[in-house]
Amino acid sequence: MTQRSVLVVLYDGVQSLDVTGPVEVFAGASRFPGAGYEPRTASLDGAPVRTCSGLTLVPDGRLADAEPPHTLLVPGGEGTRAPDPALVDWLREHAPRAERLVSVCTGALLLAGAGLLDGHRVTTHWTVCEQLARDHPAVEVDPDPIFVRDGRLATSAGVTAGIDLALALVEEDHGRDIALTIARHLVVFLRRPGNQAQFSAQLTAQTARREPLREVQHWITENPGADLCVEALAARARLSPRHFARAFHAETGLTPGRYVDRVRLEQARRLLEETTDGVTGISRACGYGTPEAMRRAFVKALGTAPTEYRRRFRPHPAADRPTTNGRPATD
Repeated sequence: MTQRSVLVVLYDGVQSLDVTGPVEVFAGASRFPGAGYEPRTASLDGAPVRTCSGLTLVPDGRLADAEPPHTLLVPGGEGTRAPDPALVDWLREHAPRAERLVSVCTGALLLAGAGLLDGHRVTTHWTVCEQLARDHPAVEVDPDPIFVRDGRLATSAGVTAGIDLALALVEEDHGRDIALTIARHLVVFLRRPGNQAQFSAQLTAQTARREPLREVQHWITENPGADLCVEALAARARLSPRHFARAFHAETGLTPGRYVDRVRLEQARRLLEETTDGVTGISRACGYGTPEAMRRAFVKALGTAPTEYRRRFRPHPAADRPTTNGRPATD
């Protein structure tokens, strides 16, 4: 069995889940015949590092002694705010030798500081997207997706998005069923698609300050199939349509129509992922009215039709467990 080596860079102030999440995914793949990875960790001097949550991680060795890996993974954390120049220098010299270069969360800042993101489309944690774009104008920063692939480079948003990216890499290497089975063993429902927004519709928008507008936000979320035109929502808030539209945008940062679109899309995606309901029923339940209207919304926002979305991101029932000689393996 050919094992793909995975080298994870450690440093003081690293985010522990940025390290352990992807490592658990790669280690999980090794339960399948022919799908092995060899994850290793290394710090500059080989000494233990203290994570930003206070945990201590003991690396397998020194970065200087590491062989060029198949996948070099650079996690994020508070330690990226003022990184050790020697670490950035090491990345500048050695990262190009890896077949695949991966960052999780603010690990993108370290790669950018080493000049490794110039000319590439990338993402990172939403709180530092503006900083990354400002400090590195040669980098194309996309703040929306949870992960982005650009050639041999893969970058992800914050923390748990590193698990989604690692699952996507396993799927790329060994197929969809293995990746989805690992996700279920980790009690991650399934791999989120890379173009999924970093926020849910409710988190993307600000919470309105005034009670009537907050109630309308809750009503939209709980009733996506209802009549959610501006006039109907304004009547619920006991405001004129013009006043309501202005106040809603001012307090949430989104127009009522845009907020409704996001809520409906998010609910439709959840139902496609978690239920066996038909597309026609889902389109009606989410306020699209017809499957064609929902298809247009999916293609516009996600670049894929609802049926294809379900096919790609709903686990196969038979993919619950790894198999050995055709029989389910034990845990």
